[in-house]
Amino acid sequence: MNNPKVFISYSWHPEENKIRVEQLARRLMSDGVDVTLDVWSLKDGQDKYVFMEKMVTDSDINKVLIICNRDYAEKADCRKGGVGTESTIMSDEIYSKADQTKFLPVVFEKGQGCYLYDSEGKEYLDFAAGIAVNSLGYHYPGYDEALKDQIDKLMHISNLYYNEPIIEAGAKLVKASKMSKAFFTNSGTEAIEGALKAAKKYAYVRDGHADHEIIAMNHSFHGRSIGALSVTGTAHYREPFEPLMGGVKFADFNDLESVKAQITDKTCAIITEVVQGEGGIYPAKKEFLEGLRQICDEKDIMLIFDEIQCGMGRTGHYFAWQAYGVQPDIMTCAKALGCGVPVGAFVLSKKVAQASLKPGDHGTTYGGNPFVCAAVSKVFDIFEQDKILDHVQELTPYLEEKLNALVDKYPVVAARRGKGFMQGLVIEGTSVGSVVTKALENGLLVISAGSDVLRLVPPLIITKEHIDEMIEKLEKSLA
Repeated sequence: MNNPKVFISYSWHPEENKIRVEQLARRLMSDGVDVTLDVWSLKDGQDKYVFMEKMVTDSDINKVLIICNRDYAEKADCRKGGVGTESTIMSDEIYSKADQTKFLPVVFEKGQGCYLYDSEGKEYLDFAAGIAVNSLGYHYPGYDEALKDQIDKLMHISNLYYNEPIIEAGAKLVKASKMSKAFFTNSGTEAIEGALKAAKKYAYVRDGHADHEIIAMNHSFHGRSIGALSVTGTAHYREPFEPLMGGVKFADFNDLESVKAQITDKTCAIITEVVQGEGGIYPAKKEFLEGLRQICDEKDIMLIFDEIQCGMGRTGHYFAWQAYGVQPDIMTCAKALGCGVPVGAFVLSKKVAQASLKPGDHGTTYGGNPFVCAAVSKVFDIFEQDKILDHVQELTPYLEEKLNALVDKYPVVAARRGKGFMQGLVIEGTSVGSVVTKALENGLLVISAGSDVLRLVPPLIITKEHIDEMIEKLEKSLA
């Protein structure tokens, strides 16, 4: 299985091209594409296109993309190049060419424990867990049975009525979070939307007006709906959908002074991941979270922690903030909350619950239905009965020791960072996508984070033997 190869030639005019091309390159590299960048100028003219055509004809390059603004293309007579019109892209069309190839060609058929099996019967050790969702792996004892039992009883009745699973699941989530009220959603991005609305409503009730601002973090990721995108601090996710929700400012993660510089009398909330996931597996510093808590207490600002990826046991605690001793006013969770069914939640402190959303302010047809809440309730039961959190804490040092050994052994692995079973390896000298692809060939599922980080988010039930097997397969992929 060979990595797709793309050669991108771009002009420096305008300067914006450089920024957009680099964003495109990072996206392609994270998806397993080998990218080569080349800068060209007007004086290159037709000769540059002859060179491009030769690259496609005489090499293993799959695609050549030439990127320039429309006026520049006309001056350089780009459309007459041998490469052809299809490969000349105007800078305002840059993202339309980002997904030329389908990556990771595998069809999965079933799973068991910490392994997946494709349609041809090949076995894969899963250290991706459906992007940190399948924390109990596949067919964990008791989980399937709980869902099957609920299917035989009741699947959905809307949120107009109570049902037993939501009462049980809500009580267990509130207990685990040590907060006050929970609202179940269908996904993480919907949980973010609810959290933002709760913060805005709190400020509205307090101040009597709605013109408030939110501070979010650069390189963050909170989801793809409009509100969640608005507080996502990564430009290439936001740009195609602007204008987004107004009143959002961005500060630097782990930089308290950067946050302070963005605060005004209008600030109603500060939102951050406790461990940045898509941004490259960056854990928060204790003093950063403590500083945010102090600011929010002093100015009556809502502190929102996004625990969608790092929560539900992944760092060895139900929620990552619990290791820091810094409690938010509003928290979001999803992914492993249901270990495979589509469910999320936002959870409020007593202070916020009493002075923000009221019946009719927020709603959902499917959220909190009996089926997904039966899953949530069972997940909490399993976590408690089988001491899943203790297991993560006990095994984390062994996992980190093995990953640190890779950093020492392979120049391509520059560093390790992370907490618990949410780990990242910084890859240098090759694209992280190529490592993901090679790992797949070697029967190991890992994923990327950011532009240069190999992300490992395995099921929370892995053993030392699984870690050893992962290391063996990953070493083959790094060699």
